[in-house]
Amino acid sequence: MDAVHVGRQPIFDAKGAVVAFELLFRGRMDSVASGRQDTYATSTVMINAFTEFGIAEVAGNRPCFINLTREFLTGRLPLPFGPEQVVLEVLETVAVDDEVIEGITALAAAGYRIALDDFVWGSGHEQLLGLASYVKLDLLDGDLSRLDEIVAACRLHPGLQLVAERLETEEQVAIADHYGMELRQGYWLSRPQVLSTPSLSPSRLRRLELVAALMSPDVPLEKITSIIVSDPALALRVLRVSNSVAAGVVSRISSVRQAVMLVGLTRIRRWATLMVVDDVAEAPEEQLLTALTQARLCENLAARFGADQGAAFVAGLVTGMARLMGSTPAAMAEQLPLTADVADALTSGTGRLGQVLNAVSAYEKGEAGSADLAVPALDAMRWSTRTLTAAHRFNPQRPR
Repeated sequence: MDAVHVGRQPIFDAKGAVVAFELLFRGRMDSVASGRQDTYATSTVMINAFTEFGIAEVAGNRPCFINLTREFLTGRLPLPFGPEQVVLEVLETVAVDDEVIEGITALAAAGYRIALDDFVWGSGHEQLLGLASYVKLDLLDGDLSRLDEIVAACRLHPGLQLVAERLETEEQVAIADHYGMELRQGYWLSRPQVLSTPSLSPSRLRRLELVAALMSPDVPLEKITSIIVSDPALALRVLRVSNSVAAGVVSRISSVRQAVMLVGLTRIRRWATLMVVDDVAEAPEEQLLTALTQARLCENLAARFGADQGAAFVAGLVTGMARLMGSTPAAMAEQLPLTADVADALTSGTGRLGQVLNAVSAYEKGEAGSADLAVPALDAMRWSTRTLTAAHRFNPQRPR
């Protein structure tokens, strides 16, 4: 099973406390065209941090600095998250023109905090000082001869914080102290850490199908939900997004439908679009068949135990995905915004949903007294197989 990675470098205050993280791309660019590598790196960081790990897992409640390319700054690619826990870094390679200024002005007005990365006076980025919350100054390779002038210009903007970056020596830290730079980042303080987790990629077909369905302004919620629940990896990503602080969701959920409602169709559309942009390679769908069948079987058995069908599907989905990802249902439950009954079923096997999971487990193990589940289990297998077969029929080039 493939793993996904996110680099994370702490940003400290002047007293040495970690106050934020910069998220960094860690992966391979072998199959990415040179002209879109920056956009690919940015979208991959977003997807991995928010949907593979969950932003709380990556950063707790601290803000995350994320590099943005021109496509995101101008709105050609919409941001799939809110402004609550992110700082948007304007890369030094972005040429500042009217379109970029207009886009960043709109982002700042929407509440996003802006950071100017590797700031160089005269590059055009000084036009953005009035919109920025942070200016990052390279004290390793930057031109220190104009530092007095740059710091003085930044201090004309109340509330603008300076980030001394690429600190690699004690002398550079002393420079940061001399100018009263509020934040610091660099190898002298901490090298980047690489976080890794197993990944199960949603199928390309499901992502495209979801984007297409969401283009309709009056698409029924049930149609969107049905597309998502037909792909366990996609459903798990939606659940993780619903748990992120940046999604603004604080409620507990017990079904994929509730997660879609809480995140909102607009943000679901943005995440799906970003996953399509990010699409370079994908995992075979067959490895998801077991998880999908288990979720469907739990849904089929829900009424027998007086449990909610949507909650039973989620409980079965998380159980099956945990097995495939080398985790445990209890560990995964801690990362998701689940209602108490779903969480209790996953962690201790209690309640009506716990009875559903125990019944499915007994059937899978061939325990005595579980033979009567053969019919609903056959239905679950047929439903899951039809879903995968349909994916291959519409996308015959996918690897099996």
